Amino acid sequence: MKFKIRCSAIGQIMTNAKKKGELSKTAKTYAKEWLTSKIFGVNKDISSKYTEKGNRCEDDAINYVEENLGYNFLVKNEEYFQNDFLTGTPDLILKDEIIDIKNSWDCFTMSNVLWEDELPNKDYYWQLQGYMHLTGRKKAKVIYVLMDTPEDLLGYYNKVVSYQNIDSKYRIKVFEVEYSEDDVKAIRERVNEIQEYINKLLNKVK
Repeated sequence: MKFKIRCSAIGQIMTNAKKKGELSKTAKTYAKEWLTSKIFGVNKDISSKYTEKGNRCEDDAINYVEENLGYNFLVKNEEYFQNDFLTGTPDLILKDEIIDIKNSWDCFTMSNVLWEDELPNKDYYWQLQGYMHLTGRKKAKVIYVLMDTPEDLLGYYNKVVSYQNIDSKYRIKVFEVEYSEDDVKAIRERVNEIQEYINKLLNKVK
């Protein structure tokens, strides 16, 4: 079975093991789940209220970014990209950059990034490296956006809160990511290591 890593999951395989030369526990777990999914033809359910909000508010978030950051006519990308070791569907593909939109759950999760100078989530860094490599872009942005959460996603103890009248500077946070040839090379090497591990797993059940 040919292993290719989804850009959104690159961070899971790029964690380093305590012992040099070995795959980390997280990377091995991902490899086993990937192999299980391929064998049984079932994808692991990773849905949550957070991913649901991201999906449902994505178009509104893109429009909000367009209106407030001076972009002209941002169009959600639907094209699926792949090469020998990566797969992915970037949110927005511009002439010279990739943009990935992240919808914050509420003002408190937004505060986790709002005051930061550097992208706090390393997984998103790896994701953007993959997208840039697939599309040939050398620059990318992770843009966090705070939109109102659909009421039906709120639990019993969550209050309905609207951010419509809050200044956009508190509702949008942009982190720039530069393309790294060295990191893309590291991703390719890790994919090869995962492939070797998967082959060993398959040999165990023959």
